[in-house]
Amino acid sequence: MPDSYLLGLILISMMTLVALCGVVSKRRKVNGIVSSTRTESLKSVPTIDGECRSANGYDTDIIIVGAGVAGAALAHTLGKDGRRVHVIERDLSEPDRIVGELLQPGGYLKLIELGLEDCVEEIDAQQVFGYVIFKDGKHTQLSYPLENFHQDVSGRSFHNGRFIRRMREKAVSLPNVRLEQGVVTSLLEEKGTIRGVQYKTKDGHQLTAFAPLTIVCDGCFSNLRRSLCNPKVEVPSCFVGLVLENCHLPYLNHGHVILADPSPILFYPISSTEVRCLVDVPGQKVPSIANGEMANHLKTVVAPQVPPEIYDSFVAAVDKGNIRTMPNRSMPASPYPTPGALLMGDAFNMRHPLTGGGMTVALSDIVVLRDLLKPLRDLNDAPTLCKYLESFYTLRKPVASTINTLAGALYKVFCASPDQARKEMRQACFDYLSLGGVFSTGPISLLSGLNPRPLSLVLHFFAVAIYGVGRLLLPFPSPKRIWIGARLISGASGIIFPIIKAEGVRQMFFPVTVPAYYRRAPPVK
Repeated sequence: MPDSYLLGLILISMMTLVALCGVVSKRRKVNGIVSSTRTESLKSVPTIDGECRSANGYDTDIIIVGAGVAGAALAHTLGKDGRRVHVIERDLSEPDRIVGELLQPGGYLKLIELGLEDCVEEIDAQQVFGYVIFKDGKHTQLSYPLENFHQDVSGRSFHNGRFIRRMREKAVSLPNVRLEQGVVTSLLEEKGTIRGVQYKTKDGHQLTAFAPLTIVCDGCFSNLRRSLCNPKVEVPSCFVGLVLENCHLPYLNHGHVILADPSPILFYPISSTEVRCLVDVPGQKVPSIANGEMANHLKTVVAPQVPPEIYDSFVAAVDKGNIRTMPNRSMPASPYPTPGALLMGDAFNMRHPLTGGGMTVALSDIVVLRDLLKPLRDLNDAPTLCKYLESFYTLRKPVASTINTLAGALYKVFCASPDQARKEMRQACFDYLSLGGVFSTGPISLLSGLNPRPLSLVLHFFAVAIYGVGRLLLPFPSPKRIWIGARLISGASGIIFPIIKAEGVRQMFFPVTVPAYYRRAPPVK
């Protein structure tokens, strides 16, 4: 049996190499964007003696737009390094969201690296040690491979707003970090360089702020990203969110994924007494909450598919009526390197939230950026700094692209389909993970952010496809089964290769071949 799997992995690695070479040969078109889309959120700045300065000169090193997970963590990180940071956030009240509540173990390790691990304390955060996947009355338990880590290392689930509140408090505890409520309306540009921002305060006053570097991380609804990237936002589905009170999940300290029809249902604890339920609804339209269609849909279509242990709590949560929805957005990173400005967080890059990888990517990006900026004393040479920070987009790719690709591919595989080949792929994925050993620890280490290796992802993905073909052809192949097997491989390729192409094949698999990978910090003047 091990020999057959080894042969399968060798075969798929050869197929993958050939396919990737074909993708590499097609270069992405990035020059067709109308220039007006980049300038709609830019305003020119008058010059004073050839320089753009505030009344007192630059009294801030870095402006951060947004104080969500990425913005608050970045503010504390840069402030701790001695930077003077001005954070402008549209709403400083505690957020109330239905996503951003599960931090994978890889993200928790980044939190430790940034010195922010205490932000998950005193918020009733729950440890998460893995997932349990349910399908057709069967289930398989997938535990994070945490044997080689300290006992405190695990996933964490919590109320998103409480977590952000703690990080904001941590950031403003530094004397050189200033947090202000205001809505940034535009970036201020002079001769192609971003010099600062224009914003409206809580009292309605229009103000400007200036700094050598502006970092935009104002979330998934960013109104500034068009100036700094080529946004290709997709909305494959929506989440319907509920909170189940005093619900006892079948497996403590685990996320629960139900492979339902038509798409997955998630359950995970967010406090010692509350469980978050997220029901995925494909497409951009959801049943109306106001006229009762949503409640009826949840009771008649969704409730019969949840485990019996959760059923009563689920129906009670629906009856309580606190039902919320949110579109699930996906957007590959496609930045315009712009002197004086940088994009981060969901404003820069999004993936389907099924795998809970968003905060892990954001925190990993912050670690990369911190290490790049640490040797720099002066940020005022915007063109040189921009050239140097191009390496950020390459250095972040292996981690970010692995998590992004896994999220997109896994969502498509986990969705139900009338197509027989897709059904076989879905069943093969469940059975492959149920094998245990490397067949479960490999994929779960990718999902957890503990082993974000793109090649490992591709090998496991196609190993699942080949496993599915093997199940079809054994013990006796037939023309119909051979045809379904061929369509299964074709469908698997059609799922993963477009995602890889959007992420960038060269940066994802061969980052050392990108010149920006070797950029060195500008010499100190």
